Amino acid sequence: MSATPSPDLLRAPLVVEFPFTRSLGPVQSAFLTGLRERTVLGVRTSDGKILVPPVEYDPVTAEEIRDLVEVGATGTVTTWAWNPDPRRDQPLTTPFAWVLVRLDGADTSLLHVLDAPGPESVRSAMRVRIRWAEERTGAITDIACFEPHESEPTAHVTGHSGEFDDAVTGIVTPARLDYTYSPGRAQTGFINALAGRRTVGERCPSCRKVYVPPRGACPTCGVATAEQVEVGPRGTVTTYCIVNIKARGLDIDVPYVYAHIALDGADLALHGRIGGIPYDQVRMGLRVEPVWTEGSRHPDHYRPTGEPDADYDLYKELL
Repeated sequence: MSATPSPDLLRAPLVVEFPFTRSLGPVQSAFLTGLRERTVLGVRTSDGKILVPPVEYDPVTAEEIRDLVEVGATGTVTTWAWNPDPRRDQPLTTPFAWVLVRLDGADTSLLHVLDAPGPESVRSAMRVRIRWAEERTGAITDIACFEPHESEPTAHVTGHSGEFDDAVTGIVTPARLDYTYSPGRAQTGFINALAGRRTVGERCPSCRKVYVPPRGACPTCGVATAEQVEVGPRGTVTTYCIVNIKARGLDIDVPYVYAHIALDGADLALHGRIGGIPYDQVRMGLRVEPVWTEGSRHPDHYRPTGEPDADYDLYKELL
């Protein structure tokens, strides 16, 4: 048991993604269905302003608004920013400008992209028009982008019922976040030790408690921890629950037991699945040991050791 130099920090790319599904009210349904039909709709507020994209409630009075109008497919750039390095799933694969475009007849601006050869060709007040996507489904991506277009602005708008055949009533938007995760110094040591089938924690220099997994600081004393301590491999079930709902993507038959396990020498219990014993025979105080599978970086589950159950007084402070 001794302080060890900090290992090189682990880093790994992670992705969080999920489909976001939402239903559409009458205004958003009309707006997106209109895009599918190459028609841009806005909404008129109580003070006569035309909002594009439309909203369902008046930003001044908070009352519902349904007064739909059709605006132009040409407009004026009000502000912009050049994007020299498009990322995955952005509207264009080549460098482009993010632009706010006030469409003719509208009083607000729509955020989209402008296909331009370079930043020197983009300016505020430049005139643009919509380039429609070849295949349109009722989404903001039905506007493929804006493109430069010399024309005179017009304030003309026409009323619109918002009624279309086969209206779009809901959308599914994929949400995705790519990022690089680093677990930090303490957990890097913990993960590296697991690769050698060892479990290490860190001891607080003040209260002398050993935390597993380590967080790099004592949550009680608020001081940094650095002394690595190997614990386990055996431990004691301090509390548990029986899982009756099969998790998606998890190849474990239900019911099974998930438990808090205080490894020998640790002052904090960690989580683990209990196997090798009927679920209804798992109990507090059960002595367990890890079961590793080939190539795994963590125990697959914990199984009974056959030792007598631990005395409650030995683990009651770890519940």
